[in-house]
Amino acid sequence: MECRAVGRFLRVPPRKARLVIDLIRGRDVGQALDTVRFTRKYAARVVEKVLKSAVANAQHNHGARDVDRLFVKDAFVNQGPTMKRFRPRAMGRATPIKKRSSHITIVLEEREP
Repeated sequence: MECRAVGRFLRVPPRKARLVIDLIRGRDVGQALDTVRFTRKYAARVVEKVLKSAVANAQHNHGARDVDRLFVKDAFVNQGPTMKRFRPRAMGRATPIKKRSSHITIVLEEREP
């Protein structure tokens, strides 16, 4: 049984979200939630929401009875659209500001007893 959750158009840069995603890949769900909860990065809060959504999908949609047997089979971050803004600088120039977004996907699977 494999279930997934996707967070799309999240306002966190993919490069920073990958730092958090790399910490939880392959771990049990309880251990992954603890890791994300105590990681001091903004992206950790966003990843925690997607991870909790994946657990809820496993229970509700796929009938997973024992949450302790779930583990993070796959987790990855793709780049979403970039908002472009401009900041005025000296001598009439302007420099671009790129506000990047992410699509975060977390796939859970149940371990065999």
